[in-house]
Amino acid sequence: MSHDRLAFIAGLALLGACAPMHGPGCGSAEQPLIHESLFFGTGKPRGGVVTPEEWAGFLKGTVTPRFPQGLTVSPASGQWRGADGAIVQEASQLLQLIHPDDAASESAVLELVAAYKSQFQQEAVLRVKARACVSF
Repeated sequence: MSHDRLAFIAGLALLGACAPMHGPGCGSAEQPLIHESLFFGTGKPRGGVVTPEEWAGFLKGTVTPRFPQGLTVSPASGQWRGADGAIVQEASQLLQLIHPDDAASESAVLELVAAYKSQFQQEAVLRVKARACVSF
């Protein structure tokens, strides 16, 4: 194979790598939805932590009204670098939501993230959003 032909094939491969990613092709028994993973740190900047009672109140009063169809919460432990450059290790809560890819769900997620940051003086809430094929 000539050098020019190899260069052409390599160029095609690179163009394919730049193509936009589309959601997974869901099977007939599946529906395309969004899988959100939200990581809520529990350390408060002025000392103390978000207590189990405070977290339960946040779930009941802020999260559940926006996502009454269901959710999953798991305790987690992690670390991250704050705006001041310091490594922060803290207990966290991992909230997982499955919802439609629509403006109402997007707004609801942004509202609960903003509410948590405000209520518990948090610098950030990590959000991981992915397309998923879901069946029940």
